[in-house]
Amino acid sequence: MEALALRLSQLDSHVEGAIRVVMFYDTLMRRRVDLPGLARASAVLAECVAGIGLHGTGRTIRMAPDGREAPAPKLSTSPEQGGPPPPSPASTTVPVTLDDEEIGTVWLERPGPPGALDELLLERLSIAAAAVVERYGPARTTMADPALVELVISSDSDEAARARALRLLGFAADLPVRVVAVRSRLPLDRIGALVCPARPVKAAPLADVGVILATTVDPTRFPAGVRAGIGAAETPDRSWWEARTALRFTTPRRPFVHHDELGALALLAQVPQDAARNNADVTAIARITGNPEDLETLDAYCTTGSLRRAAALLHLHHSSVSRRLEHIGKTLDIDLTEPTGLIRARLALTAWRLLDG
Repeated sequence: MEALALRLSQLDSHVEGAIRVVMFYDTLMRRRVDLPGLARASAVLAECVAGIGLHGTGRTIRMAPDGREAPAPKLSTSPEQGGPPPPSPASTTVPVTLDDEEIGTVWLERPGPPGALDELLLERLSIAAAAVVERYGPARTTMADPALVELVISSDSDEAARARALRLLGFAADLPVRVVAVRSRLPLDRIGALVCPARPVKAAPLADVGVILATTVDPTRFPAGVRAGIGAAETPDRSWWEARTALRFTTPRRPFVHHDELGALALLAQVPQDAARNNADVTAIARITGNPEDLETLDAYCTTGSLRRAAALLHLHHSSVSRRLEHIGKTLDIDLTEPTGLIRARLALTAWRLLDG
């Protein structure tokens, strides 16, 4: 009986402490304290150094229990998250999430083992930090409201509505906005953060295509498995049209395409599909698609325009590629050794890929 009474008294003490922690952070949020204020109050409450780190800005705040800023340790950048990791020793760490996206981290640097209420304290600190970031935004998240993104890229939007949507998304009025159309199984927020690490960047799924709005785009940072079309126009609605068009021209060998690099090839996207499908050269391409080896060989030859470079790309001897191309040329009824024949094959292969997206 005495043992049970002891356990109940300990439980009551723990519950009382938990309620006080919750009330403590509720009061801080009502008073609309900023991030340094949150870190300072948390350090005083926990009686150890408390930290807040934001991935998007790389900002790190560390406060000591005496209410002053803690001495800055030497940190290395974390490439996975795009910001500095919690300094060691971090006894307890909790992510800060906003709109289902991790935007930062909060932690305690307790010399000994974690305290009984450390987990709850950091959970409430994480919630409060997310609320502060959202309140004093624009929030440094990548994922955005699809309705706002659609308002930006729609050709039916008037300029006032488009400008307001861009402002709500965090884009300055004097900055150009690039639009990228993406197909990938990877999370859009990860792709957006990679290709535009300096921010601002926003992303949202629309139907079967992902949309990324960014002030700058570094195509060399697209991860493997991503197909992307990049618009070049100054207005977001026109840039979106260009991005979707460029996306149609992507291939495994050319996973991202700038619309302004297509030149006259972009005209093929405007050819009615029935007209393309009934073209003799496109019909001939369709006949060889059942043989992946022939299709890959023709693609390599059309990409490089050279027998030897195609052989190097395919890791084959040039004589083997020559025999394949001779067979393919007979099937297509096109002399692939002639410049005109190569142009016909390139156009037909591209037009066939554009059929049905």
